[in-house]
Amino acid sequence: MGTQPRRRTPPAARLVPGAAAGALTATLAVAAHGTAGGGLPSGPTAALLALLSITLGSLVATIRDTADFRSLLAVLAVGQLLGHALLGVGGHSHPSAEGAPSVLMLAAHLAAVVVGAALIAAGGRLAAAVSRVLVAATRCDRHPVAVTSSTAFVSADQPLQSLRFLSATLSHRGPPVGLAR
Repeated sequence: MGTQPRRRTPPAARLVPGAAAGALTATLAVAAHGTAGGGLPSGPTAALLALLSITLGSLVATIRDTADFRSLLAVLAVGQLLGHALLGVGGHSHPSAEGAPSVLMLAAHLAAVVVGAALIAAGGRLAAAVSRVLVAATRCDRHPVAVTSSTAFVSADQPLQSLRFLSATLSHRGPPVGLAR
């Protein structure tokens, strides 16, 4: 038994998982920061977090198979580590006494990364399928038209006859004058 060949993801379908991975990276980082007692990032920290999410989203969009769960898992995990370090510069504090992240926070990050990678992989497969259908449906196959030697149109003796027929089919009647006033 042979395995099925992997289909290449169309370029347009790569944008959906890339955007989702970038948005999820920033959202999880801000949510975890807020849950741990920190406020919303502002100023340079927010700009750097946006730059991080755009970079990771672009990285995911360049992956040949955007539905690969392992690569998405790795990118999202690195994104969480970098986002955590980035927000740590801005004064992110950990709930534990010695400054290390708690087991609950690590479990929450891990669960969010695994669920996020699974959802993005499923969305990537769906986007690739929809993209392939749209490409197939809008493909324009051009077939050459066969030229025949017979003439399809015959010249008329009275070329304005068609205009007379057209004007005879149009109604020139309007509403009664009494109703128009």
